[in-house]
Amino acid sequence: MIEHVCYKGNILAIIIRNNFHKDGIEFVTPNEYSQQVAYMNHKTGHLIEPHFHNKVVREVHYTQEVLIIKKGKLRTDFYDSQCGYIESKILNEGDVIVLVTGGHGFEALENLEMIEVKQGPYVGEEDKTRFIAVEKENVVIK
Repeated sequence: MIEHVCYKGNILAIIIRNNFHKDGIEFVTPNEYSQQVAYMNHKTGHLIEPHFHNKVVREVHYTQEVLIIKKGKLRTDFYDSQCGYIESKILNEGDVIVLVTGGHGFEALENLEMIEVKQGPYVGEEDKTRFIAVEKENVVIK
Protein backbone atom coordinates (compact mmCIF):
# COMPACT_ATOMS: atom_id res chain seq x y z
CA MET A 1 0.00 0.00 0.00
CA ILE A 2 1.13 3.57 -0.69
CA GLU A 3 0.08 6.03 2.00
CA HIS A 4 0.12 9.83 1.84
CA VAL A 5 0.54 11.81 5.07
CA CYS A 6 -1.21 15.14 4.45
CA TYR A 7 -1.89 18.29 6.44
CA LYS A 8 -3.93 21.28 5.24
CA GLY A 9 -3.72 20.14 1.62
CA ASN A 10 0.06 19.59 1.65
CA ILE A 11 1.80 16.25 1.37
CA LEU A 12 4.18 15.81 4.31
CA ALA A 13 5.33 12.32 3.39
CA ILE A 14 4.72 9.34 1.14
CA ILE A 15 5.03 5.88 2.69
CA ILE A 16 5.57 2.78 0.58
CA ARG A 17 4.63 -0.11 2.85
CA ASN A 18 6.57 -3.35 2.61
CA ASN A 19 3.41 -5.17 1.46
CA PHE A 20 2.96 -2.94 -1.65
CA HIS A 21 3.23 -4.94 -4.88
CA LYS A 22 2.52 -4.00 -8.47
CA ASP A 23 3.91 -5.17 -11.80
CA GLY A 24 6.18 -2.76 -13.63
CA ILE A 25 7.19 0.68 -12.42
CA GLU A 26 5.22 2.98 -10.11
CA PHE A 27 6.65 6.45 -9.48
CA VAL A 28 5.34 7.62 -6.12
CA THR A 29 6.70 11.16 -6.44
CA PRO A 30 5.63 13.75 -9.01
CA ASN A 31 8.18 15.13 -11.49
CA GLU A 32 8.63 18.42 -9.62
CA TYR A 33 9.99 16.81 -6.41
CA SER A 34 13.74 17.07 -5.82
CA GLN A 35 13.80 13.33 -5.04
CA GLN A 36 12.30 10.93 -7.55
CA VAL A 37 11.22 7.66 -5.94
CA ALA A 38 9.82 4.67 -7.79
CA TYR A 39 8.79 1.14 -6.89
CA MET A 40 9.89 -1.43 -9.47
CA ASN A 41 8.81 -5.05 -9.92
CA HIS A 42 10.21 -6.93 -12.92
CA LYS A 43 10.18 -10.60 -13.90
CA THR A 44 13.35 -12.64 -14.33
CA GLY A 45 15.12 -11.65 -17.54
CA HIS A 46 13.66 -8.14 -17.74
CA LEU A 47 16.28 -5.81 -19.17
CA ILE A 48 16.84 -2.19 -18.31
CA GLU A 49 18.91 -0.74 -21.13
CA PRO A 50 22.39 0.45 -20.17
CA HIS A 51 22.38 4.21 -19.66
CA PHE A 52 24.02 7.11 -17.90
CA HIS A 53 22.57 10.35 -16.65
CA ASN A 54 23.42 13.64 -18.32
CA LYS A 55 24.63 16.68 -16.45
CA VAL A 56 21.57 18.80 -15.75
CA VAL A 57 21.53 21.96 -13.65
CA ARG A 58 18.72 21.83 -11.09
CA GLU A 59 17.61 24.31 -8.49
CA VAL A 60 16.71 22.69 -5.16
CA HIS A 61 14.94 24.78 -2.53
CA TYR A 62 14.26 22.20 0.19
CA THR A 63 15.86 18.93 1.18
CA GLN A 64 13.61 15.92 0.71
CA GLU A 65 14.81 12.69 2.32
CA VAL A 66 14.06 9.05 1.78
CA LEU A 67 14.36 6.52 4.62
CA ILE A 68 14.48 2.77 3.98
CA ILE A 69 13.84 0.64 7.07
CA LYS A 70 16.10 -2.43 6.88
CA LYS A 71 15.36 -3.79 10.37
CA GLY A 72 13.37 -2.72 13.39
CA LYS A 73 10.59 -0.24 13.98
CA LEU A 74 10.65 3.58 13.72
CA ARG A 75 8.08 6.14 14.91
CA THR A 76 7.99 9.21 12.68
CA ASP A 77 6.45 12.35 14.19
CA PHE A 78 5.19 15.08 11.85
CA TYR A 79 5.12 18.82 12.62
CA ASP A 80 3.72 21.85 10.82
CA SER A 81 5.73 24.95 9.84
CA GLN A 82 5.04 26.48 13.28
CA CYS A 83 6.57 23.35 14.91
CA GLY A 84 3.15 22.11 16.05
CA TYR A 85 2.71 18.35 16.32
CA ILE A 86 0.39 16.85 13.68
CA GLU A 87 0.55 13.05 13.92
CA SER A 88 2.84 10.02 14.04
CA LYS A 89 3.29 6.98 11.79
CA ILE A 90 5.02 3.71 12.59
CA LEU A 91 7.42 2.33 9.99
CA ASN A 92 8.38 -1.35 9.99
CA GLU A 93 11.04 -3.44 8.32
CA GLY A 94 10.87 -3.03 4.55
CA ASP A 95 8.88 0.24 4.63
CA VAL A 96 10.13 3.29 2.73
CA ILE A 97 9.20 6.91 3.50
CA VAL A 98 9.73 10.01 1.37
CA LEU A 99 9.76 13.09 3.62
CA VAL A 100 8.43 15.93 1.49
CA THR A 101 7.56 19.00 3.59
CA GLY A 102 7.07 20.07 7.19
CA GLY A 103 9.04 19.08 10.25
CA HIS A 104 9.74 15.58 11.42
CA GLY A 105 11.35 13.70 14.27
CA PHE A 106 11.99 10.05 14.98
CA GLU A 107 12.19 7.50 17.75
CA ALA A 108 13.56 3.97 17.33
CA LEU A 109 10.91 1.71 18.87
CA GLU A 110 13.10 -1.37 18.31
CA ASN A 111 16.75 -1.82 17.39
CA LEU A 112 16.87 -0.06 14.05
CA GLU A 113 18.83 -0.25 10.82
CA MET A 114 17.86 2.21 8.12
CA ILE A 115 19.27 3.90 5.06
CA GLU A 116 18.81 7.63 4.44
CA VAL A 117 19.00 9.19 0.98
CA LYS A 118 18.76 12.95 0.51
CA GLN A 119 19.74 15.71 -1.86
CA GLY A 120 23.33 16.88 -1.52
CA PRO A 121 25.63 18.46 -1.01
CA TYR A 122 25.03 18.65 2.74
CA VAL A 123 25.61 22.20 4.01
CA GLY A 124 25.87 21.38 7.72
CA GLU A 125 23.77 23.22 10.27
CA GLU A 126 22.51 25.64 7.59
CA ASP A 127 20.59 22.71 6.16
CA LYS A 128 18.05 22.41 8.99
CA THR A 129 16.38 24.10 11.94
CA ARG A 130 16.29 21.86 14.99
CA PHE A 131 13.47 22.07 17.51
CA ILE A 132 12.66 20.20 20.71
CA ALA A 133 9.18 18.85 21.36
CA VAL A 134 8.25 19.78 24.93
CA GLU A 135 4.88 18.04 24.59
CA LYS A 136 3.13 16.67 21.56
CA GLU A 137 1.01 19.81 21.30
CA ASN A 138 3.73 22.33 22.27
CA VAL A 139 7.10 22.56 20.55
CA VAL A 140 9.94 24.93 21.40
CA ILE A 141 12.50 26.07 18.79
CA LYS A 142 16.04 25.23 19.83
